[in-house]
Amino acid sequence: MTRLASTPPWLLARFAQGAIAVAGVAEVFRAVAVRAHHLHPSDAPSRDSGLGSMVFVYVMTGTFAVFLTWFSRCWANARALSSETETETETETGTGTGTGTGMDAVTGSGTWAVVAWLVPLVNLWAPRRLVLAVDHANAARGADQGRGDLLVNVWWSAWTGYAVVTVVSQTGQGTSMPLLVASGALDIAAAVLAILVIQRITAGQGAALRADPAVEPLTPA
Repeated sequence: MTRLASTPPWLLARFAQGAIAVAGVAEVFRAVAVRAHHLHPSDAPSRDSGLGSMVFVYVMTGTFAVFLTWFSRCWANARALSSETETETETETGTGTGTGTGMDAVTGSGTWAVVAWLVPLVNLWAPRRLVLAVDHANAARGADQGRGDLLVNVWWSAWTGYAVVTVVSQTGQGTSMPLLVASGALDIAAAVLAILVIQRITAGQGAALRADPAVEPLTPA
């Protein structure tokens, strides 16, 4: 095993939060430009729409890369914390069946923790459970689990709602003002909530690692 750093991935967290904020703004501008192009299909709106879409794709690609790098680091930390909690439970009870206090033990592959975000349909439900499992590993060390569950669930509802509304709006060529407003509102809400989720998990891991600096991560699967 390699020893776990005594600090959480704050630098990655800050990059991820900044990238998410930029992506949220880029999506709003992209949606407005696309709608303007459909309403007034001249050369200028067409160029603006194409540029907005291209910039959005680049920004989202970079955002996902940074976010998944942050999450993979948090997943490795959570596996170590979850394993340590289970060991402590077994020691206290004198049994070999301790499972910690979280809803889901953080025992899955680090590869799956990343791939689950990228597989169509699977990424509508699996990542939520992964994020909850990471947060529960922190909760086992004293964090408020109920508040974390609420934050993650509201964020995931906003994110999936944004995805659904975006797909529906595209089938209507993106010209519906109500759908445009709904998409923009859900996009901004999801971005703000994602930033809060990153803050909560990173801060929670910081507190957990300070409480138990000798924790070591499991060997990556």
